[in-house]
Amino acid sequence: MTYEQIFLFCLLGVVFGFLVWGRIRYDLVAFAALIVAVVGGVVEPHDAFVGFGHEAVVIIALVLIVSRAMMNAGAVELIARVVLSSGRSLSSHIGFMSVIGAGLSAVINNVAALVMLMTLDIEAAEKAKRPVSQSLMPLSFATILGGMITLIGTPPNIVVAEFRGRALGEPFSMFDFSPVGLICSIVGIAFVTLVGWRLIPTTGQAAAAGGADEPGLFVAEAGVKENSKAIGKPVDELYPLAEEHDVAILGLVRRGKRLPGFAASEEIRKSDHLVLEGEPKAIEAFIGAAELNTSASEKHGGIRGQSLVLVEAIVPDNARMVGRTALDLRLLYRRGVTLLGVSRQGKRFRERVRKLTIKPGDVVLLLGPESRVMDATDWLGVLPLADKRHTVIQRGKAFFAVAVFAAAVASSVMGFVPLVVALAAAVAIYCLFNVVAAREVYESVEWPVIVLLASLIPLGLALETSGGTKLIADSILSLTGALPAWAILTILMIVTMTLSDFLNNVATALIAAPVGLSIAQGLNVSPDPFLMAVAVAASCAFLTPIGHKNNTIIMGPGGYRFGDYWRMGLPLEIIIVAVSVPALLFFWPL
Repeated sequence: MTYEQIFLFCLLGVVFGFLVWGRIRYDLVAFAALIVAVVGGVVEPHDAFVGFGHEAVVIIALVLIVSRAMMNAGAVELIARVVLSSGRSLSSHIGFMSVIGAGLSAVINNVAALVMLMTLDIEAAEKAKRPVSQSLMPLSFATILGGMITLIGTPPNIVVAEFRGRALGEPFSMFDFSPVGLICSIVGIAFVTLVGWRLIPTTGQAAAAGGADEPGLFVAEAGVKENSKAIGKPVDELYPLAEEHDVAILGLVRRGKRLPGFAASEEIRKSDHLVLEGEPKAIEAFIGAAELNTSASEKHGGIRGQSLVLVEAIVPDNARMVGRTALDLRLLYRRGVTLLGVSRQGKRFRERVRKLTIKPGDVVLLLGPESRVMDATDWLGVLPLADKRHTVIQRGKAFFAVAVFAAAVASSVMGFVPLVVALAAAVAIYCLFNVVAAREVYESVEWPVIVLLASLIPLGLALETSGGTKLIADSILSLTGALPAWAILTILMIVTMTLSDFLNNVATALIAAPVGLSIAQGLNVSPDPFLMAVAVAASCAFLTPIGHKNNTIIMGPGGYRFGDYWRMGLPLEIIIVAVSVPALLFFWPL
C-alpha cells in the first residue's frame, strides 16, 4: 500500500471510531479529519473545501428548505388531517400512518415527515388509551422506507446519484429509485403493520411519550417561596397532596445541593427546592396547590401567569442543547425561558435540572411567555410536542406550495433544468411569497449534516484517486471470488447496512458507493445495481437509535431503550435484503 492509502485508511478508521463512540459531534469529527488530511498531504489545499459547493450538498440543503415551506403552508397538514381516528384497530392505525408517512417522505425530507406525524400519533395513542411505543417505532421505520422511493426522499439517494454522475457521466434521475424503493416500502410497511409492532416490548415504553397507560414523566424542580404553607413542614407531609395530583416528591435541594435520599423527614425551609416527578400538567397543578413556584418566578411572574405556556419538546442530536446545561446556555437570561423539567426514558437523576447535561432523545419541559418559548425552541433546535402553536400555518398557500414544488420536479424530470436549479427556483418563489421567511431558510438547513457531507467528500475523492477504494473492492473480490455476482451484491448490501446502523447514513453512502462501483468494474458487470444496492442499504438503519435521525427522535417520546430497536429492525433488515436483491436484478440487470 502507498503512503496515501495507509494514511487515509488510518484516518477513516479513527473517524469511524469517533462516530460510533458518539461523544463528539459528527460534523466536528469530519471537519477535523479533513484538516488532518490536508496537513498530511493526502488532500490538496485547493480541494479541501470543494465539498461545500458540491451539488449533492446544495440539493440536500434545498430539500430541507422545501420541506419547511410545505409544512408552513399546511400542505403536509392537509394530507395528515384524516389520520386521527379512535375507531381504528392498532394494526389499522399503524398501517394508515405508515402509508401516509412513507408517501410524505417520498416528496419531502423523511425527518420532516416524521416530526409532523409524530405529534398526531401521540395524540392518537392518548385517545386510544395505549402506549405510544407500539406505534411510534413503526412510523419511524415507515418514513425511512418511504424516503427510498425518490431521489430527494433521503440523503443517501442524493449522494449515490451525484456520485454516479461524476463517475459515469450521468446521475440517477428523480424516479430511478422508485421501482426498488416502492417494493421495499410496500413489503416493509406490511411487515411493521401486521407483525413488527408485536415484537416491540411495551413494559415501561410510554414513560416519556405522554401515552395513556404510562404518561410522560418529567423530573422538575419547584422553589419554596416566602409565605408558602409548605414552610416548616416535613417533606412527607406533602405526600398526600402530591399523590392527589399524581406527582412523586423525589427529594429536596438546599443551598444548591441535593440532600441525601428522599429527605422525607427534612423540614422544608424558605428558598428550598422540591424535586418532583410527574406529568407536566400534574406538576403544574401541584406547584399551584402547594404554593410553590419555579426557580424563575420573579422573571415570569409566577407559573400561574396567564401569558405563560408549558411546552414539551424533543431534543434531536443536532440541537444546540445537546451536551450543554440550562446554565451553560443562560437560557433564562438570554431567552426569558425556564427549563422546568427533563424526561429521559423514565430515568431519574440526582443532578439539578438546570445543571443536567442534555442528551439526544431527551424531552424537555420549557416554561415562559408563549412568544419567548416559541423563539427559544427555534434557537435551541428542539422539536415541540405538546404545543403546536410554534408554527403559524399559512393554510391559504397550501395548494400554491404544492403547485410550485410539482412544477420544480416536473421541470427537472423533463430535462428543462437540473434538479438543483429547479429546487433553488422553488425556494426563491417560496421566499418571494413569504411561504418561508428569510430566517427560516437558514434554520431549516441541518448544518451539521451539511458540514459532515462537505468534509467527507474530499476524503472520499482522495480515497478514490489514491486507489484505496479499488484496494477495498479487490479485497472483497478475492474473498468472494468463487461466488456469483448476485451473492457479492448481497454481501455488499449487508456490509453497507451494518455500517449504516452505527454510522451516519450519509457517511456510509459516501464510502460504500465508490467501493460498489469498483466491485462492479472488477466483475465486469453493470455498476447500476451495485450503486442502487448501496443507496437502499445505507438508508435502512433499523437496528439502533443512532443510525438514522428519525430513530433518535422517537427514542425519548417512545421511551425506547437502545436494545429495543433490533427486535423489529433485524427481521425488517433481513426482509429488505431478501426483497431488494431480486428487485435490483430485475430492474437493473447485471
